[in-house]
Amino acid sequence: MMRSLGLFLAAASVSFVAAEAGGHSTRRNVILNGQIADSYDFVIVGGGTAGLVLASRLSEDANTTVLVLEAGDTGDGIESINAPADAYYDSLLDSSYDWAYSTVPQPKANNRVMSWSRGKVLGGSSALNGMYMVRPSQIEVDAWATMVGAEDAWGWDALYSAMKTSETFTPPSSQIQQEGDIIYQADSHGTHGPIQVSYPGFMLPVVGDWSNAFAALGVPTTDDAYGGTNAGSFIATSSINRPIGRGNLSANSVEYSFSKAGPRLTVNVTKEVILAGGTIGSPQVLMLSGVGPADVLQAAGVPVQVALPGVGQHLQDHLTAEVVWNTTDQTAASIYAANVSSMPTTTSSPFLSFVNSATGYVNFSTLLGANAQAESQSILSTIDSSASSLAIYNVSATQFVPGAVGVMEILLSLTGSGAGKQTIAIQAAMQHPFSQGRLYITSNDPFAYPAIDPNYLSHPSDLIMLREGLKLARQLGNTAPLSSAMSTEVSPGPSVSTDDDWNTWITNNAATEYHPSCSCAMLPQEQGGVVDTSLRVYGLSNVRVVDASVFPIQFSAHLQAPVYGLAEQASSLIRKQYNTVDSAPVSNSTSSSAPSGPSSSSVRTGGTGSWARRSHDGVLAVCVAALAMGVALAL
Repeated sequence: MMRSLGLFLAAASVSFVAAEAGGHSTRRNVILNGQIADSYDFVIVGGGTAGLVLASRLSEDANTTVLVLEAGDTGDGIESINAPADAYYDSLLDSSYDWAYSTVPQPKANNRVMSWSRGKVLGGSSALNGMYMVRPSQIEVDAWATMVGAEDAWGWDALYSAMKTSETFTPPSSQIQQEGDIIYQADSHGTHGPIQVSYPGFMLPVVGDWSNAFAALGVPTTDDAYGGTNAGSFIATSSINRPIGRGNLSANSVEYSFSKAGPRLTVNVTKEVILAGGTIGSPQVLMLSGVGPADVLQAAGVPVQVALPGVGQHLQDHLTAEVVWNTTDQTAASIYAANVSSMPTTTSSPFLSFVNSATGYVNFSTLLGANAQAESQSILSTIDSSASSLAIYNVSATQFVPGAVGVMEILLSLTGSGAGKQTIAIQAAMQHPFSQGRLYITSNDPFAYPAIDPNYLSHPSDLIMLREGLKLARQLGNTAPLSSAMSTEVSPGPSVSTDDDWNTWITNNAATEYHPSCSCAMLPQEQGGVVDTSLRVYGLSNVRVVDASVFPIQFSAHLQAPVYGLAEQASSLIRKQYNTVDSAPVSNSTSSSAPSGPSSSSVRTGGTGSWARRSHDGVLAVCVAALAMGVALAL
């Protein structure tokens, strides 16, 4: 029997229609509440990294209507969104553009409550993040595809093509390439996508020492980090560019409200509802709809419509900490502090394009050295064969640990630290945690935040890996030629030297790298899956999830690039279903040719402006404001 799924959302009183860009005239009309149409073919819940890709691509089709419901503002009046460097010096974290979530106390991290910032603005977290465009490895992506028996649909070749479709790559200038010791392969990048990808127009000399110091420790330089093998050191691209201008239940309506006490308004859905609320928002929407673990829903006072135990489960995140040194060299932070009063107020300064980009991924055997075999066996012995997450554990333990996959990310930070502007930090971030957590609703109030429990360090191997990653970070900073820029280590400092010292320090200082995923995993339902290989929620005939929550495993990468690729794949899949002729986005050329090097000024891409619709006849409306990710079934 078909029943109606109503999505109860809170939205603000303004919306806009984004029109054609990229060769067409662009119109942007502010629409007051009440002027939203009665119905749309597709309603997308969340205007973040994935949601805007979907909206743009779906509205390219003639006579297709798309509505995006987004919690935050447009961000148009916030100049710091567009200046790459302001991600560090004028951050929107803890502002009204940040959801400002927090975790429950973490027992294995000294019972600390940790901040989980997520973007509350068009563009989502891509409008707040550090702009790293780092892709996962082929081994990881193929492992995901094998887990769900969909090698052709979700294997490396498919995601690789989609990630290239999403971007236009601009090589660095010859000067920047030389100063940063940058190695790249142009034919691994896209040439005609909406997201502009490049390198900064300003470089600090210490970046050029990064790969040589790694090489001295036996970690090689990666010749092509974007072609499926990212283990080793490299200088990452960023989403910056030259300023070029700005089942059985069916969902057939979306209800939204402008405030907790406000009336519920309705917009009808003729085809599908697509949840793109992110790793936190999407499972929260499902649970508030009555779709999720029965015990959680009952405790929250939500009637169970579809008992789907995997919703909110398998939550994983990259946990990180850093080693910090004083330096007498110039850092990006010290240059900014000395010149901020005279800095241009626009994005025309080359310096404002500088973001951290020196990166390395270290595999398990390099990280653990002589202890790698024993620790690998220890991990295998702790796997619970009855756990619903057995498939995830098995992949990590049997494919990633013994393979050439980076289990630890090492990053160079020149943009200041808690110890001051005249410091250099090297961060270590665990990429494949064995600790898994969950998030869950505690009430039927769509405006109440869910409980977030990443369960950090609950598996003993995670503490060991992060400890060894920080030891490597310290060793790297003390290795020539990088060591010439370092003076005194100020954190954690020489008093932290033994394994016990490190363990205690980590439990008091480790924090999120802001890469949560896996809470609506694409897995078989009996393995705790939430969506199938078409991204449809089990038990719902026309509701899909398209965001980082569907990845069943963590990647050794920052989430922005794979999420863009995922959304491109999803839009092609959806359009193919509804169109007589497959109208997938035009593929990028794989030629090694690319635009010339960047000019001296750069802006962030991937935030609010890059996915303005490029359609001919489709209609795209974006409703922005205080959207609460709340949902309930209307039976």
